[in-house]
Amino acid sequence: MIEVALSVVLRAKPGKEEEVAEFLRSARSIVEQEDGTRAWFALQFDASTFGIFDVFPDDEARQAHLTGSVGQALAAQGAELFSVEPDIQHVDVLAYKLPGESV
Repeated sequence: MIEVALSVVLRAKPGKEEEVAEFLRSARSIVEQEDGTRAWFALQFDASTFGIFDVFPDDEARQAHLTGSVGQALAAQGAELFSVEPDIQHVDVLAYKLPGESV
């Protein structure tokens, strides 16, 4: 069951776009080790706007993700990579479709 999600918008500083893309690609190996993260997507909307969308079974798993390795890395590298603070939205999941799961 998936009940909650995070939607994060990241805006790269000029000239840091490829570093942000690589940061997001490298975060996959960390997220794969999080049992509570059911699905995770790193996105690029345009040349300098990136995003993360991930889903969780409950708020406990979402909070564990936020305070885990990816969240810590975002905080540590944020001033260097991003032009503004990441826009992190806590959202509720109303319906979903994942392989092998149904609501």
